[in-house]
Amino acid sequence: MKIYIKNMVCPRCISAVERILNGEEIPFQKVELGEVNLTEPLTNEQRETLEKQLLSLGFELIDNRRQVMVDKIKKTVMAYLESLDDTEKKKLSTVVSAELHHEYTYLSDLFSTVEGLTIEAYFIRLRIEKAKEWLVYDELTLSEIAWRLGYSSVQHLSNQFKKVTGLTPTHFKQIGAGKRLAIDSL
Repeated sequence: MKIYIKNMVCPRCISAVERILNGEEIPFQKVELGEVNLTEPLTNEQRETLEKQLLSLGFELIDNRRQVMVDKIKKTVMAYLESLDDTEKKKLSTVVSAELHHEYTYLSDLFSTVEGLTIEAYFIRLRIEKAKEWLVYDELTLSEIAWRLGYSSVQHLSNQFKKVTGLTPTHFKQIGAGKRLAIDSL
């Protein structure tokens, strides 16, 4: 039996859900982003307890088929983002369509209706979050970040970064460096 969980976006989310399942003694085979393979169906009591535990961490059980599809779209977009530095570049719409076996227009309309933003806007937000993460780590140049995130140029990345965050990547990096210096001096 599979259950679907909203808002799982990283390996830490998987670990958190595994801890909840183990703590509640709910037997499972595997936890992935957005879904859990259970070895047996949940009782009503287990479901209620699991829902409360998940909500306390910002997750949510999904019962609705539309929401399940939206979560699959998000998972596919995240996987696409992780594969951007591969040599073979494919369009996001092509990858999402192929992975989920539906026309992109259907998936795009569904996503927009449920989430209130387009798949492309969601993808841009993910890219900018990844750029912010790399800027904070200070291990990559802006050119390397732009290349790894599939931007055509540093200027394109900078423009989208400013549009989403209100800051330039350089200013964001300076703010982060200032905070780290303040913390180090404590």
